[in-house]
Amino acid sequence: MSPWSVVVPAKRLAVAKTRLRPLTEHVPDLHDALVLALLADTVAAAVACPLVADVVVVTDEPAAADLVGGLGARSVADRPDRGLNAALEHGAGEATTEAVAALSSDLPALRPAELAAALGAAGAGRCFVADAQGSGTTLLTAVGVPLRPRFGRDSAQAHRQDGAVPLTGDWPGLVRDVDTPDDLRAAVALGVGGRTRALLGASPTLAVHLGAAR
Repeated sequence: MSPWSVVVPAKRLAVAKTRLRPLTEHVPDLHDALVLALLADTVAAAVACPLVADVVVVTDEPAAADLVGGLGARSVADRPDRGLNAALEHGAGEATTEAVAALSSDLPALRPAELAAALGAAGAGRCFVADAQGSGTTLLTAVGVPLRPRFGRDSAQAHRQDGAVPLTGDWPGLVRDVDTPDDLRAAVALGVGGRTRALLGASPTLAVHLGAAR
């Protein structure tokens, strides 16, 4: 199979994952740590995927750039600074392979084998994987054509209407992105990566909020 480049967007910490702030608002720096933990486990899974040759993180957040560099990924500045889709197009332009995939940055339960299965199922043209709710998108692939990301509200429908082919399979960690406290509980129930797991273990505040799911 052809090697893939995976592009991961990472917002500035000040504006990332605002719906998770009820979990972290009473502990200084906990929100930033949680956002970075989600990113770290996502990137680590992508780096470990046998079909992935290159992981490109598009970010203007220095802490994110430093983090992913230590995980074997490389970072590029968000030169367009015009939102998520422009950032992904910029990252795709920096890819080193013909096959390119955009991957959400908040998939702490992602397994390398799941990502490999999804990439292996992706054919020529554009394909996508919808999130657990069916309305969003966690993975968009492009082989031999421009990526043309359509992330945002109801992105699954937007990608489908723009010609991308939906992919389905047994990859629960790939579809479980984390936008809300309930999403995080569901990811923890699946089993999260080492960085998120360590943060949960070291944070009584998160433990209380997540309850038995931890």
